[in-house]
Amino acid sequence: MASKLTDVLRSVPWLKESQVTQTDKKSKAGFDFLVTLRLPDKSKVALCVVCRKELRPSVFPVLASQFSRDVNQAKGCVPVLALPWMSPRMVELCAELGWSWFDLAGNYRLDVPGLLRIEHTGNPPAHEHPRPSANLGTAEAGRVIRVLLLPEHAGRTWTQREMQEQCQPGVSLGLVNKVVRHLSDEAFLEMGEAGGFRLSQPQKLLFAWRDAYRFDRHVKRGYFSLLNGERLRKALRALDTKIAGSAAYAAFSASDFQAPHVRQPKTWLYVREEDLPLFEKITEAKEVDTGENLMVLIPSDEGVFYQLDCGADGGERMPCTNLAQTYVDLWHCGGRGKEAAEALLTQRLTPEWKLQGLNA
Repeated sequence: MASKLTDVLRSVPWLKESQVTQTDKKSKAGFDFLVTLRLPDKSKVALCVVCRKELRPSVFPVLASQFSRDVNQAKGCVPVLALPWMSPRMVELCAELGWSWFDLAGNYRLDVPGLLRIEHTGNPPAHEHPRPSANLGTAEAGRVIRVLLLPEHAGRTWTQREMQEQCQPGVSLGLVNKVVRHLSDEAFLEMGEAGGFRLSQPQKLLFAWRDAYRFDRHVKRGYFSLLNGERLRKALRALDTKIAGSAAYAAFSASDFQAPHVRQPKTWLYVREEDLPLFEKITEAKEVDTGENLMVLIPSDEGVFYQLDCGADGGERMPCTNLAQTYVDLWHCGGRGKEAAEALLTQRLTPEWKLQGLNA
């Protein structure tokens, strides 16, 4: 670790020679080695480096708090975390807690406030990194995450059995346990007494799910219909009355109701494959290769229909996907989707989480 950090610092030509001092194993210094830097103005900066072979995100805040108590940072000591491999979640936590970091692959972010900031990322892991205990990109994990991210559930404390009963479609208790343990390790959840847990970092969990989400598993089909405007909305409402809970406005069309921001001429929908004949009949739609004005997504998992958003009008229209589902779909659907997703996050999700007292 010391050798790698020395190589990083040598790549900065204006930094004067650094001095590395390893602490005694019996020392209570709170860090593993010290790097003293001489800056061009002859001032000195001390990088206090804490090395770990591995570290769970949920444990890092405890380590950081202990370090703050043990080390007098007023004397110019900058805390630095060194790991063989830095996960995206650990990078986030370092930024939140004011720590610099580096790994053995040569990725780093060293920040001495007011004096120095150097950063490099993108190098592949130099060592095999631990596999996550749960894959957030699976349909089953998504069912748990949707329950947690629903603003109406913000602040609620769950048991694993309650979570299993809420998930739609159903999942096994073992799967819930696996996902909850992983989210706890990643410091997205707070664990309470008697096995209860609550979401503490909704936005960070949303981003982690967004990055793992497999939008490409949904099948896209383009349709053209002569119906538009109010006629199309009435036809879709009629479809909903026949297959309630199995079709919904999606992506751009959902965001038009939830947080209008981007104008987009197509109507985006989720429709189950078995309901397509009825959809085609009611909307007078024909499947086309080009020139579509209806974009139908055939869901790879019916979890997309969890807690559909009927809006303030109480069912006068076809419902939309819930806010979290709309966000991740927008992020991946191309065009100005990311812009629309950010608007949805800013206008709806973040305010509703904060209203419930969560740190969004």
